[in-house]
Order: sequence, then structure tokens, then C-alpha cells
Amino acid sequence: MRTEDTSEPPAATITPYEDGPLLVRGDFELVTPDGERIDARRGTVALCRCGKSGLKPFCDGTHKAINFRAGTTREG
Repeated sequence: MRTEDTSEPPAATITPYEDGPLLVRGDFELVTPDGERIDARRGTVALCRCGKSGLKPFCDGTHKAINFRAGTTREG
């Protein structure tokens, strides 16, 4: 958990896009629940939030076809 000290930027940022994926940017590592590394292949990835992607954990755009709805804040 980050404290109020913002003198150093975070290693990674995660941005929820309205009705879409979570965009992860920066220095991060993706792993399975068993600890196996998932090759992200780049410094920015879109992670599925709708649960219907054929490329999980990555987003493949299916959220548009299924009319997935989710806000960008914790409340919505």
C-alpha cells in the first residue's frame, strides 16, 4: 500500500477503463496463482475485466460484443 509520500513514482500503474479492461503500465510481472510467469511481452498490457476474453488474462475486445458495463471508480 502506498503512503502519502509521492516523491517516487509507482513502479506500475493500473487504470480501469469504463466498460473495458484494466490497463497496466510500467514495471510489473504477471504470474499464475501457482507462481508461473506469464509473458506480458511489453510494458503496457490490457487485462480482461469482463471474464469472456479468449486470451485471458489479456483483453481481446470481447467486452464490446457482450455489452460489458463497469465504471472506473471503486463505487461503480
